[in-house]
Amino acid sequence: MTTNSIFDEPWWLDAVAPGAWDAVEIESAGRIVARLPFVRRRRYGLTALTQPGLTQSLGPWLEPVEGKYAHRLDVEKERMTALIDALPSFHVFHQSFSSAITNWLPFYWAGFTATVRYTYRLKDLSDLDAIWRGFAENVRRQIRKAQRQVEVRDDEPLETLIRLSGAAFRRHGLPNPVTDALVRRLDAAASAHGARRLLAAHDAQGRVHATIYVVYDGRVAYYLLGGRSPDFETSGALSLLLWEAIRAASETSRAFDFEGSMIESIERFFRSFGGRQVPYFRVEKARWPVRPIVALRAPRP
Repeated sequence: MTTNSIFDEPWWLDAVAPGAWDAVEIESAGRIVARLPFVRRRRYGLTALTQPGLTQSLGPWLEPVEGKYAHRLDVEKERMTALIDALPSFHVFHQSFSSAITNWLPFYWAGFTATVRYTYRLKDLSDLDAIWRGFAENVRRQIRKAQRQVEVRDDEPLETLIRLSGAAFRRHGLPNPVTDALVRRLDAAASAHGARRLLAAHDAQGRVHATIYVVYDGRVAYYLLGGRSPDFETSGALSLLLWEAIRAASETSRAFDFEGSMIESIERFFRSFGGRQVPYFRVEKARWPVRPIVALRAPRP
């Protein structure tokens, strides 16, 4: 396996960045031992190496190494340095590395900078009773309330998710970071690979209270997108959908990731489900003189 997660699978990158992604690879003894995928964007005559929308993390993958800890770090340094040297010329680099990457020192030594970000993850889905007990009391109340009002269904059209998730960004005064076309491309690919779950909460009148979209592999299920109707903000439907998604994920994956946010109100909501903080690195480098980095962020796919 040469990926850290579903996000750096070639089929995923083909869907979210068709024709725009590439990867540098390091081989040893005829096998790939290190890999770093990226999306190349050109803007204002400058080149950014970045990651696509709807992709929580990218960054390097390294083949696990046996032996003493110091030896493993030696090999990591050698392989990461080789990946950095193999990158094409760029003006700006910015990626969120997988949480599997805990050592970014070779990038620091090569002039990159990093900030720490967090997601929340339920790391063991084998005991659903324990997970339920780990929820904050207000989350359990919301779920019980929603169970009396709505039915969870898995046959909702994708367009409902697109509509409700887009409306959520507008209500918060935020630009939607993904296009409808991107969501449709990803859904087609994830459906073909049996790697997605779309859940919706309907009331007795057929009204949709909320929807969520989860992608998964055998390792982790990720809450990727969601939205709720402004008419039913307090119905508890979103909490119920997350609980049902966690229950379903326990049949396919070992962990559930809320794809945590650095926005305080969203972080508080995810934290209330009892997940543990998982740090990851946001790694960047700008070669000057260059326009402000914000001008080089990847355009909407």
